[in-house]
Amino acid sequence: MTLHLQIDGSAIRDIPSFHAEINRVFMSGEDWQLGPSLDALDDLLYGGYGALAGHATATVLWRDIERSRVALGVEATLAWLEAKLQQPGTFNADLIGRQRAALERGEGQTYFEIIMEIFAGHPRIRLVPG
Repeated sequence: MTLHLQIDGSAIRDIPSFHAEINRVFMSGEDWQLGPSLDALDDLLYGGYGALAGHATATVLWRDIERSRVALGVEATLAWLEAKLQQPGTFNADLIGRQRAALERGEGQTYFEIIMEIFAGHPRIRLVPG
């Protein structure tokens, strides 16, 4: 049986609120929360825990997805990359510099586009824009 979930895009104003919404939707029955990490989102979508545990397939309706696209766009992505640069030795500064330059040229992936790519990598989860 397919699990049906809904992401409320109007609750997403920035990257931290995106992760809060993911925890609300996918982790409400757990006694722990996912950290603010795209790797954690990817791991979650494999389905071993949270709302997806025990479900072969899921449909996720993302309401107000266009609002989320804007909130997680270039400005939020640049701030996210800049925050990574404030942690010397933790992240690949050269790669982050290239990512920032690509975004500034209008060519790089936004945080929203990375999220869409992560969801697309999980064919058993059907993401429905709303």
